[in-house]
Amino acid sequence: MSFDIAFTLLVLLGVVTTLIHNRLPADAIMLGALLVLLLTGVVSVPEALAGFANPGLITVALLYVVAAALRDTGAIYWLSHRLLGQPSSRGSAQSRLIFPTAALSAFLNNTTVVAMMIPAVQDWAQRFRLSVSHLLMPLSFAAILGGTCTLIGTSTNLVVDGLWQQRGFEGFPIFELAWVGVPLMLVGALFMAIFAPRLLRERESPVAQAENAREYRVEMTVRDNSPLAGKSIQQAGLRNLSHGYLTDIERDGELFTAVGPERILQTGDVLTFVGAPECARELQRINGLVSTHGKAHKLSLYHHQRRLVEVVIGPEFPALNKSVKEGAFRTRYQAAILSISREGRRLEGKVGETVLAVGDTLLLETSEHFVEQYRFQRDFLLVSPLRDSTPPDFARAPLAAGILLAMVLINLIGWLSVMEAAALAVAALLLSGCVSVESARQNVSVNLQVLMVIAAAFGLGTAMEVSGSADWLVQGLFALGINSPWVALVAVYLVTTVFTEVITNNAAAVLMFPVAMGIAENLGVSPVPFVFAIMFAASASFMTPLGYQTNLMVMGPGGYRFSDYLRLGVPLSILAAVVTLILIPLVWPFVG
Repeated sequence: MSFDIAFTLLVLLGVVTTLIHNRLPADAIMLGALLVLLLTGVVSVPEALAGFANPGLITVALLYVVAAALRDTGAIYWLSHRLLGQPSSRGSAQSRLIFPTAALSAFLNNTTVVAMMIPAVQDWAQRFRLSVSHLLMPLSFAAILGGTCTLIGTSTNLVVDGLWQQRGFEGFPIFELAWVGVPLMLVGALFMAIFAPRLLRERESPVAQAENAREYRVEMTVRDNSPLAGKSIQQAGLRNLSHGYLTDIERDGELFTAVGPERILQTGDVLTFVGAPECARELQRINGLVSTHGKAHKLSLYHHQRRLVEVVIGPEFPALNKSVKEGAFRTRYQAAILSISREGRRLEGKVGETVLAVGDTLLLETSEHFVEQYRFQRDFLLVSPLRDSTPPDFARAPLAAGILLAMVLINLIGWLSVMEAAALAVAALLLSGCVSVESARQNVSVNLQVLMVIAAAFGLGTAMEVSGSADWLVQGLFALGINSPWVALVAVYLVTTVFTEVITNNAAAVLMFPVAMGIAENLGVSPVPFVFAIMFAASASFMTPLGYQTNLMVMGPGGYRFSDYLRLGVPLSILAAVVTLILIPLVWPFVG
């Protein structure tokens, strides 16, 4: 064993050990290891930095922007509302969640799907009095299964495809994985639909609603050409809000109180809701409603520039003891007052006629720069933005969904590669206004850690090859008597699975790729089955919260313990391994 081999394997062992202990960020560990290998001469500068220009990495970054457009236009909220529906039981709720999430995750990065779906599922569970712990783990697992159906479903597939292209091969078509991914998704989804209600225990999330939350009175109007017109309160999804409730409806000067779920909405109806600040954010995401008070539409702001902000009036507020209209609040601050709370209770009456006093809490719709502009001025005692409160631009939702569909079709037909189709989709989304440059940049920066891990992992994979470490490991496997392609395939799958559960999915895929290629070369068989085995094994992470980011994302909101993942994840992992290892050699033969 040469020094380069020994040193590289020692560094990789340190990476795996450090990732298991989870004491440092994954990107810091991977980049640090790559720097050590660079400084010791194991890899050259071009080899260490090649991962930053890999098509797989660029495609992942582009797809984050596509997902941002679907969020900013409200397409994802419309889909979740339509797909989740109104379940009649816990089992029905899980079935409604699992199959649509898997289908959606096949075309969007599954991490992004889970991030967008968690708030919707939490609200959904609260509305129908379901335990969120029975829903969030199936959400994560369904997204993982759906991601195995297409090349763009998960970053792992794109990373492995990028490594494959680095070897001089042509990239895989977008639906190449579907031959195994779709059966795996269907079997896994059916398993969860049947056994998740029996295997998952009810847990309580550590995050609870504050009992003394400010209570606001928010009025919304059914706008012209609203899709809600002609629907009942129940059908419109207004009966079971998470953060508030509908108190009355005003129609042509007539007031309807104690509104029943069967009442039909009409254009121009003014709906009054009472609830926490988050109620306004929830109402913004319902297509067809606009704010009645505050004239937010008169603000010179695009949708992506708007935010919900809470402010507390201070003693030096210039319009004290004046009504909102007299103080010209909207003109002075470029902010529309949606509601006013005093001593934790909502104020009745018209917002414009309310006389403001010290300590009043205002719920504003304003610009994204309001917080920075007024945080340290004496007009307000406190300025607090509501997280993720930008109102969706529903008018552009069909266009954003159409661009996503066109991206998939262009690659499916073969006109462009996945990366080129994604780049074209991003350009179309930016030019059409479906996503702003600021939002696109923010989404990429939020996921920068994932991108850095992928880029560094490419460098570590290169180090395994150029140092001879990958070949040394391959020869070790053959020394153990592994000379059957199918046995070797099982070994590659199982080792990748173990690596995925204890480190990260992308790192596991990159580290195992050169080993798998070496095994195929030594056996004299096609490397394609081994490449797809890595894709599926690195994605099918169900047994721990560490192996896949979506599992970790739902752990806190679901109140899960480590044992909960084992209870549902172990049998699902065994099932996934059996299905995958039977189908892969049938779809992609060893000799071909």
